[in-house]
Amino acid sequence: MIEEVDETLRGLIRTEVLSGGQVEISFDAPTKDWAARRNAPTINLYLYDIREDLARRDAAWAPIYSAEGYVSGHQQPPRHYKLQYMVTAWTQRPEDEHRLLSACLGAFLRHETLGPAEMTGALADQPLPAIISVALPLGPDRSIADVWSAMGGELKPSLDLVFNAPFVVGRAIAAGAPVRELARLSVARPGDGGKPERPAGRARVATRGPLAPDDVPVTQDETVVGGTPTKPGRTYRIRGYPRP
Repeated sequence: MIEEVDETLRGLIRTEVLSGGQVEISFDAPTKDWAARRNAPTINLYLYDIREDLARRDAAWAPIYSAEGYVSGHQQPPRHYKLQYMVTAWTQRPEDEHRLLSACLGAFLRHETLGPAEMTGALADQPLPAIISVALPLGPDRSIADVWSAMGGELKPSLDLVFNAPFVVGRAIAAGAPVRELARLSVARPGDGGKPERPAGRARVATRGPLAPDDVPVTQDETVVGGTPTKPGRTYRIRGYPRP
């Protein structure tokens, strides 16, 4: 998924910013050694942080439908991850760097949402869009200056780009066999030995006086919902108790 986000950003910059210009696109860490080896105008996108977007995590599994229209399984929904890039421009003149950064900022603002058709690889094969945010304030636990210090480079103007991408987990479980018969329901009282005392569709109301503990007065209803005498459906037994 990460390399597909890289290619999506590369294509977006080539189309919206460069328009055939002779500017390279790099994803290397912009260290001092890299800057010394650079010999052409370059837009650098350095990926320095990857975190899951917990606010967009969905716990419910999505159903998988068979050709006949019934649920044949369930699949885990995509997870969403924030890929954070530091975007910098490298030329011989600061004015040219600012011009490239301005063009990148405009391109990202125009494409805050990318549909599957605008992305590559597995990102294009799933139905969810990606969300781009750029130049937002950083949280208190993060600083661009700390990133430059860790690389041993000199601080330069940069854009903080967050690419919120769906990640297809690909995990699925099969569903149970489809129900092919109707249910058969019956109601019985406690202590009847598991046998209904009345035929289907009949009702019995206990009207006797004090009874033994195993002969609790209870109203019973037995109803056959599905099946035939020769080909019965499933049977459910429901036992009713009097209210205290």
